[in-house]
Amino acid sequence: MSAHCQLTGRAPGFGNSVSHSHRRTPRRFDPNIQRKRYWLPSEGRHIRLTLSARGVKTVDTIGIEAAVARIRARGEKV
Repeated sequence: MSAHCQLTGRAPGFGNSVSHSHRRTPRRFDPNIQRKRYWLPSEGRHIRLTLSARGVKTVDTIGIEAAVARIRARGEKV
């Protein structure tokens, strides 16, 4: 599962780990990605979305129908 939110577009950030001696090594800052299953009443079926924690809260606020419309407007298949 890639660390990418289907709704918000949030993806990993990149940076460095800095040790006590100040050596730097590459690292990844992954978003909090969850797979959530929602009932889509307009189509009479369940859909499974890969969302960040912020994306889950957004779906709770705007509703699943509006969230799916935003995802499809970006050209992603649901």
